Amino acid sequence: MSVYNFKEIESKWKKIWEETGQYKVDTRQTDKPNYYTLEMFPYPSGQIHMGHVRNYSIGDVVARFKKMEGYNVLHPMGWDSFGLPAENAAIKNGIHPHIWTMKNIEEMKDKLNLLGGSYDWDKEIATSTPEYYKFTQEIFLKFLENGLAYKKKSLVNWCTSCETVLANEQVVQGGCERCGSTVIKKDLDQWYFKITDFAEELLEDLDTLDGWPEKVKLMQKNWIGKSEGADIDFKIAGTDKTMTVFTTRPDTIYGVTCMVLAPELDLVKELVAGTDYEKDVENFVTEMYKYSEIERTSTDAEKQGMFIGKYAINPINGKEVPIWIANYVMPDYGTGIVMSVPAHDDRDKEFAQKYKIEIIDVIDEDGKMINSEEFNGMNNKDAFKKIIEKVETSKLGKKTVNYRLRDWLLSRQRYWGCPIPVVYCDDCGIVHEKKENLPVLLPTDVEFTGKGESPLTTSKEFMNATCPKCGKPAKREVDTMDTFVDSSWYFLRYTDNKNEEEAFDSELANKWLPVDQYIGGVEHAILHLLYARWFVKAFYKMGMVNFREPFKNLLTQGMVLKDGTKMSKSKGNTVSPVEIIEEYGADTARLFVLFAAPPERDLEWSEQGVDGCFRFLNRVYRLVDELKDIVKEDTSFGEMTKEDKHMRFTVNTTLKKVTEDLSEKFGFNTAISALMELINEAYKYKELDTRNNAVLKECVETVIVILAPFAPHLGDELWSMIGKEGSVFSISWPKYDETALVQDEIEVVVQVNGKVRDKMNIPANTSKEDLEKLAMDNNKIKELVEGKTIVKIVGVPNKLVNIVVK
Repeated sequence: MSVYNFKEIESKWKKIWEETGQYKVDTRQTDKPNYYTLEMFPYPSGQIHMGHVRNYSIGDVVARFKKMEGYNVLHPMGWDSFGLPAENAAIKNGIHPHIWTMKNIEEMKDKLNLLGGSYDWDKEIATSTPEYYKFTQEIFLKFLENGLAYKKKSLVNWCTSCETVLANEQVVQGGCERCGSTVIKKDLDQWYFKITDFAEELLEDLDTLDGWPEKVKLMQKNWIGKSEGADIDFKIAGTDKTMTVFTTRPDTIYGVTCMVLAPELDLVKELVAGTDYEKDVENFVTEMYKYSEIERTSTDAEKQGMFIGKYAINPINGKEVPIWIANYVMPDYGTGIVMSVPAHDDRDKEFAQKYKIEIIDVIDEDGKMINSEEFNGMNNKDAFKKIIEKVETSKLGKKTVNYRLRDWLLSRQRYWGCPIPVVYCDDCGIVHEKKENLPVLLPTDVEFTGKGESPLTTSKEFMNATCPKCGKPAKREVDTMDTFVDSSWYFLRYTDNKNEEEAFDSELANKWLPVDQYIGGVEHAILHLLYARWFVKAFYKMGMVNFREPFKNLLTQGMVLKDGTKMSKSKGNTVSPVEIIEEYGADTARLFVLFAAPPERDLEWSEQGVDGCFRFLNRVYRLVDELKDIVKEDTSFGEMTKEDKHMRFTVNTTLKKVTEDLSEKFGFNTAISALMELINEAYKYKELDTRNNAVLKECVETVIVILAPFAPHLGDELWSMIGKEGSVFSISWPKYDETALVQDEIEVVVQVNGKVRDKMNIPANTSKEDLEKLAMDNNKIKELVEGKTIVKIVGVPNKLVNIVVK
């Protein structure tokens, strides 16, 4: 008997798949229904980790199964290849980001190919190539032309030592992650996408995504953060100024005892200019710049604030209340102003108690209004509406809907990103680059120092441009785009990646999208998915596509853990997929990550589990090897014994379960478990003296087909071993035999007081009454209940009998 030589087998079939173009797909083909399977594409770090193995194994099973079900399957792979790591490598090692990135792509592609994924590499894309970012630039210009992109000043994190802008995640405890220097806020012109115009649509359409996990939809709803309330105007005492506050609790307006403003507001500067408070406010604002939004708004953060010497007038009762600034109020939520009601808001209460600010109750325990003039005694929900009516009638405010969602700041002061295709002309202002001049290429003559403005400013050739409108000298934009821009439309490019005229062919996109199954980590559940959804909605609005959502179904797989914690280099608990594949084979690695836990849950790494999967594949190989000659015979079932029928029942029951597990849910672990049980039964059956060769043939062929999507190299090898032509993945997924599921005899359990005491083989579909009688006639049961009072007998046909005694 031959040995399962996984290295030889996996090498052999990878070569055959590549030579035969096994996984190539023509996206213009129309002879079959389309099915689009997509895993979130990776950043090309050059390495793969067990999370990659899990993500891509899940997607590959779906793609292979759908192909065998008769679909024209699109299953592409590419690279999210712009980003800061490449730029940091350039600074540290003196290697150009493009060279570093392309080297990593080749290394990572080789490692991913070890897994045996069914990718059509002809569809490969890399977002950092001019062929791709040409169209990222074109899309940007379309957004600009349609009023969906704009530029305005905004505060950014600025490292005083590195003299560069930092992302929020690069600021640690008020210091630069790289050098530790103090980070301040700096006002810079920044580019934005107007995603807030789509806030309500982004929110409402979540209800149409029945194939998305509820937790992900909830995360998006919370991020969008719809709030219904009112904008109310408060006059500033002693001035002609008015400030508007958005509140979700107008019913508490009589309880306002101070106004709390975000320290960064221009209004604060205006109010304290030339006063004794000016210097202290400046110092307070500088201190606030050291903290991130999360640190400032955390419920655990100590509330900090100061009175700024001014008062506001409550429009509802004319009462003057002091104006404060505080760390927990942010400038870009609502209007950046809070009407503080300490009696009915925990944050306001904590702040008021610390600074000895008055607290006034305006709603009692029963929800009735108190201390609220004409609204006293009214239910606070009714008062909510009535107070809004009063401020609207008095022209002191209006009913408003507000969103936590903010416009997407896409400017990055980086080199390794997509250049923003505009120029600045002294005569014409901001001018779009002409379409025929795209792509605006990244220059190669740049200096990577990690200091100062964008590295693009060091290239005179790039900086100095000609105005596309008037032809006079102009300056190029030196910011590049956030890498989320690249990943917000890549799934469309896969359908038409060789198109040199358009980002994608709308007709093709409409045929293939929305993506039927999208797979990736839950860490991308908010921003990436939200931005991709916005892109598609913008495309829909501009008539580029006829669908409004990019991903029909979404699976967010769990993490791979070791010793209960996420694998990471810093913790020293990583497992190398390459080493596992070298020792056990790719099919074993795939089988383990698919079997060890349901895909949406975290998976605990187990060397014993990997070894167990390897031993199982060896068992399958030995079984097929032993029976391959019998399987090649042309046989018929003929007259079948009870054992033959039971084996056929097991085979077809397993096929039915696996089909349902793969069709209706991601039941990979339960499907593999059922296959393992089938193998156990097959080993028992083949040892019988009266075994039926036709039954063995059906069993072996079914085992191979079921195994193939999970362990594709071995699947094709076994298919070849039993004399089949071509690939197992070119056949249709088999249908189970309904007649084989009808049993002549079944096993039922007999319980006494809920505990299993015996099992009986009886004719199928025995009536409840006969089932109970057979149980009571069972000798073992008779002994157990002798001398006891039988309270009741519960018979469930084809399943069990429970005898209750006392």
